[in-house]
Amino acid sequence: MIHPGESTISTVRCVFVIDPEMKLRAMIYYPLNLGRNMHEILRLIDALQTADKHKVATPANWRPGEDVIVPPPPTQEAAEKRLLEGYECVDWFLCKKKLQA
Repeated sequence: MIHPGESTISTVRCVFVIDPEMKLRAMIYYPLNLGRNMHEILRLIDALQTADKHKVATPANWRPGEDVIVPPPPTQEAAEKRLLEGYECVDWFLCKKKLQA
């Protein structure tokens, strides 16, 4: 891929994260004058694996060991139960928790 306005001969650098089922999960584009951030690439892979394994979401800048975002509860009773189970809730639909090691 040629990056218009940057070069007519140099290609755009991009990192593609492809899962074992050959599904494209993420792409990170880098300008020609910047190097890749390996720490961010590894953080992205950790976040993808954690989200898949535990059926959760990871917030911005998440690192392994930090709280994850859990799916919203299906009922009011489930939402109330979360409050007793140690979830950190911003609202009934947005709660975080620590993963069990």
